[in-house]
Amino acid sequence: MKNSNLSEALGRVFTLENLIKFLILLSVLGLWVMMITGCTDAATTMLATVGVVTTTGGTHITGAPLTAKLTEEHAPSLLRSDIDNRLVKIRPSATPLDQISRMVGARMAKSMKVDYYSVDTKPGKSIVTSQKGGEMIDVGEAFTLSVRDPHIFAVSETVMFPDVKVNDGSGREEALVCYVKATSSTSLELLPVNIDTPDDVDSVSLPLIGRDTEIVRMGRAAGELDVQTTQYASLPRKAFNYCQIFKTQIEESTYQRLADKEVGWTFSDQEEVAVIDMRLGMEKSFLFGSRRRLTISAESGEEVLLTGGIWNQAGRDFTYDPAAFGNPQMIALMRHAFAEGAGSPRKILLAGSSLVECLNNLDNTRILSAADKETIWGVDFHRMVSKFGSLYVIHSEVFDLCGKPGCGLVIDPEYVTKYTHVPFSANRISFRKQGVRNTEAVVLTEASCLVLRYPDAHMRITPTA
Repeated sequence: MKNSNLSEALGRVFTLENLIKFLILLSVLGLWVMMITGCTDAATTMLATVGVVTTTGGTHITGAPLTAKLTEEHAPSLLRSDIDNRLVKIRPSATPLDQISRMVGARMAKSMKVDYYSVDTKPGKSIVTSQKGGEMIDVGEAFTLSVRDPHIFAVSETVMFPDVKVNDGSGREEALVCYVKATSSTSLELLPVNIDTPDDVDSVSLPLIGRDTEIVRMGRAAGELDVQTTQYASLPRKAFNYCQIFKTQIEESTYQRLADKEVGWTFSDQEEVAVIDMRLGMEKSFLFGSRRRLTISAESGEEVLLTGGIWNQAGRDFTYDPAAFGNPQMIALMRHAFAEGAGSPRKILLAGSSLVECLNNLDNTRILSAADKETIWGVDFHRMVSKFGSLYVIHSEVFDLCGKPGCGLVIDPEYVTKYTHVPFSANRISFRKQGVRNTEAVVLTEASCLVLRYPDAHMRITPTA
């Protein structure tokens, strides 16, 4: 009898309704205890999980304050990575080439192999390959002259020999000028224009045109009845480069993050150091990399693409003597960089420490002057001004690191193009949540390359041996 009364009493207490009330009370007490004991992350997560409502217009969270953790969980692309914001501000002068390419802007590439076209202007001069002249020719008679690049000349053009002097009939000497009557694969048929021919003579003496004499292309000369001329067209040359995948990873254990440190060395500081090292490596590859396609595993066929540096893409060269470097050689350098290579009147010189030392020893003159420094693209340049153009000089430590302290590279920023297959990004990985190891990591990645679209607008500078 007593047992039956006890059973009935327990049945009245543990009804379904009372059990639900008891569980709700227990949950509230548990959350309250977790918040009191400092387990705020767990409490916030539980509240946020209960209060998440997803609609077509977005995600709504109730019962918890909006935090960066919740934002990354429910809207991972909303908050930009701090590294992306600060990337171009981290030691920009240490990697000027990478900095300029980022500030100017990059083109998106749809594949890891980038095909591009470059075109040069038609050469304006050539040289004679065999001696001609010293004999008599009939007035109005053409002569044949062998030249190195006959294909750059066309019928009806005029040419000039700057080093061959003739008498114009008034006692004054001037350079020999000829009219192109015909061309072949090895020579030109030329008609002298300004050799003095008195009325009572039938022949004239052709002046001596020595081997290696310079011959310069000039303007076309059409007749009154001519309505056509030799066709001219320019076709670009196709080239390619590989985008290289650049990566770096920063990893920190949970206990390292929680440890009390003597200085404020945080994970963001480690990211900044890693970015500096990554950009230095990219700068070296962009300058001196060798374009290759490597198979690192014959079994799986896994490949690695290496980008080609712009040092080997430049179309011109200049050599100087460090022991005798002075204003005359600097003027010659300016002339070679601007006068014949066309391009922009403002170019950039990335120079090693020995070349910068030679430049610092120059005397300022009226013709060549070193102006105050100027900041462009976030980089501090020292501007050297001449009548040919302005050269923006910066010391590149990469040249020293790569064993080229006496070398430099003149680039025209108008014709430097960066292709990006994978833009610079930071991927945050929690190995702790994956059960791999108790660490948090950030992987920085970019797949890109640099190309020179107008090779003759860029010039390598090397010292004599």
